[in-house]
Amino acid sequence: MDAAAFLHHLVSLPDYRQQVVHIERLPSQSAMFGKLDNPLHPSLQASLESLDISGLYSHQAKALNAIQAGRNVIIATPSASGKTLCYHLATLEALLHDKNSRALYIFPTKALAQDQLRSLKQIARPLSLRAPTSRGEAIPPEAMATFDGDTPQNERANIRKQARIVLTNPDMLHLGILPNHQSWSRLFRNLKYVVIDETHIYRGVFGSHVANVLRRLRRLCASYGSSPQFICCSATIANPEEHAQNIVGLPFESIVEDGSPHGEKYFVFWNPPVIGEAKDVRHSSNSEAAFLLGELVQKGIRGLVFARTRKLTELIYIYTREQLSPSLADKISPYRAGYLPEDRRRIEHQFFDGELLGLVATTALELGINIGDLEATVLTGYPGSIASAWQQAGRSGRSTHSSLSFLIAQENPLDQYLMRNPDFFFSKNFDNAIINPGNPYILKPHLLCAAWEKPLNNEDEEFFGSNIGTMLTELEQENRLRKRHGRWHLAPSISYPAQDINIRATSGQNYAVIDGREGCLLETVEASVAFFQIHPGAIYLHQGESYLIRELDLARHIAWAEPRSVDYYTQTMEITDIKVTSLTKKKDCHRVKVYFGDVDVTTTVVGFKKKRQFTEEVIGEEPLDLPPQNFPTKALWFDLPQKALDRIADAGLDLHGGLHACEHAAIGILPLFALCDRNDIGGVSTASHPDTGKAQIFIYDAHPGGIGIAEKGFEMITELWQATLKVVEACPCADGCPSCVQSPKCGNNNQPLDKEAAIVLLEELVA
Repeated sequence: MDAAAFLHHLVSLPDYRQQVVHIERLPSQSAMFGKLDNPLHPSLQASLESLDISGLYSHQAKALNAIQAGRNVIIATPSASGKTLCYHLATLEALLHDKNSRALYIFPTKALAQDQLRSLKQIARPLSLRAPTSRGEAIPPEAMATFDGDTPQNERANIRKQARIVLTNPDMLHLGILPNHQSWSRLFRNLKYVVIDETHIYRGVFGSHVANVLRRLRRLCASYGSSPQFICCSATIANPEEHAQNIVGLPFESIVEDGSPHGEKYFVFWNPPVIGEAKDVRHSSNSEAAFLLGELVQKGIRGLVFARTRKLTELIYIYTREQLSPSLADKISPYRAGYLPEDRRRIEHQFFDGELLGLVATTALELGINIGDLEATVLTGYPGSIASAWQQAGRSGRSTHSSLSFLIAQENPLDQYLMRNPDFFFSKNFDNAIINPGNPYILKPHLLCAAWEKPLNNEDEEFFGSNIGTMLTELEQENRLRKRHGRWHLAPSISYPAQDINIRATSGQNYAVIDGREGCLLETVEASVAFFQIHPGAIYLHQGESYLIRELDLARHIAWAEPRSVDYYTQTMEITDIKVTSLTKKKDCHRVKVYFGDVDVTTTVVGFKKKRQFTEEVIGEEPLDLPPQNFPTKALWFDLPQKALDRIADAGLDLHGGLHACEHAAIGILPLFALCDRNDIGGVSTASHPDTGKAQIFIYDAHPGGIGIAEKGFEMITELWQATLKVVEACPCADGCPSCVQSPKCGNNNQPLDKEAAIVLLEELVA
């Protein structure tokens, strides 16, 4: 594909509306090679040569040298730079020299584990044909196996006995391996390496859970007499060394300089056109993504579209299918979590083999699954972090050929800021991955799991931190632990605590979505988002088919669905109240007081909108009667300068509307400074808060206990104010729109909003 020619084709189309706002041409790079301090085992070297690998890139050699020196390593280089080879070589080298050596590979998804098993076996295949060495032995195919929820029951016992390299995911490690460690004693006793791939994925709530799962792993290894080395791989982030240390709890060395070759890439910023006389609405980013995928498929270009949610994956697939001829419509498919394992494997193989030309996927395919050499990627909306954006864009051009990536802006302040400030994206030193493994709402359940695995004692501070004493006492007072002879045991009333923890959320409970016609299970939905996705009247999409949620049974955690062909989708509205419980710290910024502390948040889903597919037109609203959800968390809040309040009063502007608009815009921009999703944070604004008696704007972590996002915002509040002012001032709308101060989730229907008053507030905050 000639990327420049395809771009010329797009801008020459009759319906082109100046969507291309920036093109960044990234030049190709030649390979840089490195040298190992100690040569590889001759059999392993011969295996590499049989695969036409004649040398190691500089970062690969540096990583292997550090691993062989006994250090924990994180390799944080771009997509397709060959990070996988670093841990495959280290592991196979250890197995060739010591027949008892074991390794554990941890991947965030089952699909990635399956894919890496294939690449591992490809390197190891020649080794299984060679005679055993004097000290080690050959490595047969059965010595490597995945162990996850898709593993057949009749194969599991053999894997526990025979496998020397076990590939799994954090969920199975948490639920199946650690609680049954006696069955895995051979693995724990001889564990040489633990590989954690795609470490940048482990952030926020998920990362905080995984950090505790890994502390439980290290604790059990110590009890079996092993102390494994950790090898982490990550997309490029600002704090790889710090993040790996936070995840694992041990010192790390980071490898960040990329020596791999790559072809030329055109990275296009694509902003949907403004429609309507008021210039307050943009064309749907989902329709724009469908248009681009349709054009790619019609030109025979293999393309992958990333969507933010399961629902949008299905929508974009439907939109694209409807604009293609029947023969080409069969060349595209959706791909996301929730599908049956055999369906996911089938789609992966069809895409890899070229049967499919286009795929619409959630971030599951952001990771390093081998789907062949892609020519184009389309990102439907900024994915929440620069690391993820580059990871998704890097799925195209995974060789020395030229490639094309599109970032389609959504109608929110963050995406519009990037469209107007592309240099921020292309020159920024990436962003910070944030976790909080000490969050009591996350740590305490893992302490129960640890007690099930082996009674706890004071020495476990080494793994879980010095503050576990307080939490153990609280768990004892809650009758969940009992102390005997200086050790804490599970209370008899608790059995298998791991099954009650969903490590991908703060809530351990799920709702079942049931097809009411046949009584079969369609999917499960995590409890904390159930009211937003499967409320009565919601349109829920499953494999391209739409279902109407007829009833939500709160007692039994069941949503009853029925197939329904509709031309709209649904979006909830909610209202939020916040109460300050304690002040942790405060500071002065430009004579404005900024605070950080503990708060209680109460959120009530009060209704939902029906929005027309393609046009996003609101065609109806309905109320909902659902119970409020209350949780404690962390928040930042700040005073408003008196000069701003005076200016607003003198100009006859709406203070309530200005505060509300400023809150919406600031929440939309905060993900620029903290590696998070817009849904990880919430906000409240008021002209007189009952706890402070003053006009106040709050921004809080939308997860119980907090995960560090609001604290990052507190640290970078000046930069947050400046970027927020920039996006509101630059927006061409007159009175405020979704690109600057409106929020799609606002329970008050974005009323009141005063864009001009918000600008006054922000001007005085940064003055």
